[in-house]
Amino acid sequence: VQLQASGGGLVQAGGSLRLSCAASGRTFRRYTMGWFRQAPGKEREFVATISASGFSTTYTDSVKGRFTISRDNAKNTAYLQMNSLKPEDTAVYYCAADSQDGSKLAATYNYWGQGTLVTVSS
Repeated sequence: VQLQASGGGLVQAGGSLRLSCAASGRTFRRYTMGWFRQAPGKEREFVATISASGFSTTYTDSVKGRFTISRDNAKNTAYLQMNSLKPEDTAVYYCAADSQDGSKLAATYNYWGQGTLVTVSS
């Protein structure tokens, strides 16, 4: 599986962005999808994950109520809708695939996109 993340950019605090993760291949519907982020000087951290079916989602506490993960298996694409963005959300965002449902551990994901930069100005 090859993953291509897009949708990052510069936005003011309080604004919104939607990230997309397009996957190649016909097995996308079998994979759990996750979003992670890495801020400058910090370790990569879990943001959200969605089960293969799309029925189950998990979020890190800091984005609950602001971010929504979703997927469209017909389009082989996962999304991360980010609302009420804060300067502390500034990071490179990565999508990842293939893990146990609900996993928050980067090491359990086998496939990674290249990352897309989100910058939130105050």
